[in-house]
Parts: sequence; structure tokens; C-alpha cells
Amino acid sequence: MRSHLLNDTTAELYRRSVTDGVERVAAKLATTDRPFTGITVDALSPRIDEIDLDQPLHDTTAVLDELEDVYLRDAIYFHHPRYLAHLNCPVVIPAVLGEAVLSALNSSLDTWDQSAGGTLIERKLIDWTTDRIGLGPAADGVFTSGGTQSNLQALLLAREEAKTDSLAELRIFASEVSHFSVKKSAKLLGLGQDAVVSIPVDHDKRMQTVALARELERCAQDGLVPMAVVATAGTTDFGSIDPLPEIAELCEQFGTWMHVDAAYGCGLLASLKHRDRISGIERADSVTVDYHKSFFQPVSSSAVLVRDAATLRHATYHAEYLNPRRMVEERIPNQVDKSLQTTRRFDALKLWMTLRTMGADGIGQLFDEVCDLAREGWKLIAADPRFDVVVEPSLSTLVFRYIPAAVTDPAEIDRANLYARKALFASGDAIVAGTKVGGRHYLKFTLLNPETQASDIAAVLDLIAGHAEQYLGESLDRAS
Repeated sequence: MRSHLLNDTTAELYRRSVTDGVERVAAKLATTDRPFTGITVDALSPRIDEIDLDQPLHDTTAVLDELEDVYLRDAIYFHHPRYLAHLNCPVVIPAVLGEAVLSALNSSLDTWDQSAGGTLIERKLIDWTTDRIGLGPAADGVFTSGGTQSNLQALLLAREEAKTDSLAELRIFASEVSHFSVKKSAKLLGLGQDAVVSIPVDHDKRMQTVALARELERCAQDGLVPMAVVATAGTTDFGSIDPLPEIAELCEQFGTWMHVDAAYGCGLLASLKHRDRISGIERADSVTVDYHKSFFQPVSSSAVLVRDAATLRHATYHAEYLNPRRMVEERIPNQVDKSLQTTRRFDALKLWMTLRTMGADGIGQLFDEVCDLAREGWKLIAADPRFDVVVEPSLSTLVFRYIPAAVTDPAEIDRANLYARKALFASGDAIVAGTKVGGRHYLKFTLLNPETQASDIAAVLDLIAGHAEQYLGESLDRAS
């Protein structure tokens, strides 16, 4: 079995095996004509269930043949221009190359003696990002597994910086359309169920600062502690961006930690045209960024950034076998001192390879393209009498629903939209997401692929309308 270990004696086998795998993926990418085959759980499960993991195939070629049958053939292909569902971006080649390198070397970014140059590359990218945000010379941060972990760590720091020893007194303020990880983090941090105060949003799905001010005032009057305000720069459902300058003013007034969840909107940090949409983010105490959403990076690639590096001490623990305190005095850089994770992949390498190949302007150009496409898509939907669109896009998300001319029952319209989404997915011709607005079912385009064209949007709208009309026709037949 030693023949499968990657080392100096197996380098040629490594080259052949990886090349075989890359060629198969490249062939799929070159020939995939739709984002999904439409296979069902019931059809795919038996093929995987029948595999006996205790009976290995002993050959990577055979394993790849099997993988074609159980995964590659029916995978969801985010690179396809009619994948329009979730916050999954197509990835750039330099980042994929970085993924191959980091997987083979398998560096762990917790300590210097497990990563060496990897530590410095990650630190350089953190400095680059904090500079792009404008957090100032004392800023710092660390790469994380994703936005949920970044939000958790930011709120942990906010909790520790709050001026109280009573967790029951702490309150977090976030808009009613903020990410669910805010409430999840509150629970994980030991706060009560009432700790997260939901702030209503305006017509554009942005936090109402008048309502926020009112709730902060009420918090003070009730003798509670405003632990943090979570502003969102790119909500998951709408791509909406909260009024960051006004929120920053309120946080300063009430002495409250300001966290900006820019997991989605961080692409604007590289934008050539729309950077002003996140003006005010430089006043945050902490920021979440997901490079794997709008920097076209493979999952995972995320970071939490802070204005004051000293606040990261709240995540610091020293273990004699790993990062003893004497290493701080010896100025040995251990990233575990800043992180909630111990063992951690060198995910920063992917972004490094991307910036060194394409530059920030290259990334920004791609993100600008999808933002501009969303504006074009919004005009298409707004002009189409078959659909109702919720808000003009701030980033690259469109939320809408099919409205039949002859049907007025909201529940029946809900069912038609749900059916259309399900039928579209089953066909494999396109994939769209869904959500609820005002208790009603809506559909959602999340546009993150610069290869998607307005013609793709128009074609998918026609498919949605066709499936919905089919459902309503069958519904009328059943009723009669």
C-alpha cells in the first residue's frame, strides 16, 4: 500500500493519476450542455448504495471510471451559464491550479513549522484585503472556512469586547433579511433566544436605520448592552446592501461593535465601477468576506477581518505542543493564535495565484459584468407582464415570480411557481433558486457567471412560464 503514498518514489504515478483526472474533468466541462442531468435521489442512491467500500478497486483509473457513473455525469455544473441558483460562482483557472498545489503539499496553516511561506502568503493577503476595505494600519484577520465561521468569530470578538459579564444582557441587531448564521452564532455563543433583535427593512430590502436607532435607544433604556450591529453588504436573498455610513454613525453613538457581513458583496472591493456601493465599510470593527462567492475562488476561501488586531486575542489559546507562549516573544508567526480552527488548509494560495495571474482589476471586471447583467435582467423581467420582480438589484440577484393573467388566487400562484422551479430542475435545462417574500413563494436568479447572457435569462424566463402554465392547465383540468 505504500505505492499510494505521495513521495519521491511515486512522483510519476502522481503525475499520471492527476493528469487522468484533470483530462476527464476537462472533457466534461467541454461537452456539458446543461447544468444538470435531472437525475433524482431515488435513481442515484442505489448506484452509490451498492458500492462496497471494503472492496477497493486498487487502481485509480478504475476508480475514475466509477466516479464518472456516480458523480461526474450527474454533478451540478456551476460553470454553465444557465446555473442561476445559489451563491456558487464559476472558478478561475489560476485558483484551481492553486488548489492542486496546496492539496499535494498539504500544508497546515496553524503554525509556522507546518507552513513556513504559506503563513506569510496568507498574512500578505489579509493585509491586502484590509487595505482594500480601509480598516487602517492596526487591522488584521485570518482565513476561515466560510461566511458562517467568519460571522461566528466576529461576534465572539464583539461579545468579549462588550462591557458586561452577563450574557443575558447582550443584544445583537441585524436586519430581518440578514444571514441565518447571525442567529446561529448567537446560540453557539451562549446568548438567549431574544439576543438577536430583528430590524425591519425598507422597500429595497435595506435595514431601516430609523428602526435601528429606536431599538438601540430601547436597549439602553432597558439596561441592556448593545453587543453588535450586523450590517449586510449583499443579502443572500436580494443582494441588498444596508446603509453602511448611517449604521456606522449609530454604532459610534451607542458604543456598539459594527460588523459588516460582506460575504457576497466583497467582490465590490475589486470593482472598477461600483466600489462606492459599499462606502462606509471602512468604519466597521469587523468584516466577513467570502472570496469563494464573488472573487471566483473554489470553496473554501473566506476570511474575517478586524480593525484592531488586538481583538483577535479572544480567539487565542496556547498549547505547549503547538504554539507555546514563548513563540510570541520569539516573534514566530502562528496563525492558530488568531483562528477558531487548528488544522487549516492553505486556502489563501488560491487567491494568491489568482491575484498574481489576473490582478485585482481582472477579478473586479468579472464581478462588474455580473452586476451589469443583473441590471439588464431586471429590465427584462420588469418589462415582462408575466412576472413580478421585487427590487432593483444592488449586486447580481433578481427575485421575482410568475403571475398568470387568468389566476388571482395567491396560493395557486405559489404552487405554480414551486412547480415551475421543480420541473425546471428535473429537466436539467436550468437551475434557479427560490425564497419567500411576504409569505409568498418567489423565484431567484443569482447571477455570478460572466458567461451568462441576457439571452440566457430570457430563455429561462420562457421555460419558467411554460412550466407554470403547464401546471395551471393541468390544475384546471383536474378541477373540471
